[in-house]
Amino acid sequence: MEHQVPILEVDGLCTTFHRTGQALPALRDVSFSVSQGEVLGLVGESGSGKSVTLRSIIGLARRYGNVTGQVRWQGRDLVGMPDRALRQIQGREIAMIFQEPMTSLNPLLTVGLQLEETLHAHTDLSKVARRDRAIEMLNLVGIPSAKQRLKDYPHQFSGGMRQRVMIAIALAATPKLLLADEPTTALDVTIQAQILDLILQLAQDMDMGVVLVTHDLGVVAQTCDNVAVMYAGRIVEQGPVRGVLKHPRHPYTVGLMRSVPENLPPRTSLYSVPGVPPSLDALPRGCAFAPRCAACVASCEQDRPPLSLITEGRQVACFNPVTNEQGNAA
Repeated sequence: MEHQVPILEVDGLCTTFHRTGQALPALRDVSFSVSQGEVLGLVGESGSGKSVTLRSIIGLARRYGNVTGQVRWQGRDLVGMPDRALRQIQGREIAMIFQEPMTSLNPLLTVGLQLEETLHAHTDLSKVARRDRAIEMLNLVGIPSAKQRLKDYPHQFSGGMRQRVMIAIALAATPKLLLADEPTTALDVTIQAQILDLILQLAQDMDMGVVLVTHDLGVVAQTCDNVAVMYAGRIVEQGPVRGVLKHPRHPYTVGLMRSVPENLPPRTSLYSVPGVPPSLDALPRGCAFAPRCAACVASCEQDRPPLSLITEGRQVACFNPVTNEQGNAA
């Protein structure tokens, strides 16, 4: 799919947290772009920096960490933008769906009130128009008897319905970019498929860019145009989803692909990438994946490989990238 000029450009994004005077680099030199109508997947193990990336883009991480680099949103740099100006973009132009809808929704307020609060903050609609828009949004995300359910509280909805409410709240102000942080966590497979189909359909209808954080490569294959693989706070491989998943070039991506049960022959033991991700306070000097990598060479332990263009649209951060033939074997 061809896309327009990027609406979001992330360049050299770094986010550092501090603990008792010690710097913990959660993101290191993260760069990617998203165009209008494009769905970009961010994948990787827990702790790889996916959620921190979304929070750094929208300005939430700077409340408790140091964020540097550039996040250009339609020509404006969000990193250095004052809080007051940034709040005009949060929710209105860039919206976010957080994990765990039961903890994201206020249990003391009705769903209708929470929807109307968002509309009051980000639109100029009248009170009557806000209520009508709230009903419209609940209908749009497939919640039956929307008018009556405005009066219900979050605990009166199932997990899947709560997630639909979160999507309705996020999209109420018709943003141009949606940041979705594992929007199907803790939902059963059938509901997961419904939620993902709903997000994709709404993104298409609204011509909206989407950054989808997930650990499920099957979800990425079915929903994304491009994918960025993260490890220890860095992007180690990115490109068109079909090329990355069919011909992975970074050893970590190969390991993730081998870990997918559908890719294993019958009667084969489940595969897992050896070792564990490094702690933020003990990152290796060179490549962070080197201690777990069977293809590690001397330079991997001494220097950090840059994210380099290897073919058109494909970037890999590796001194000894996997060949296409080896990637196919994964």
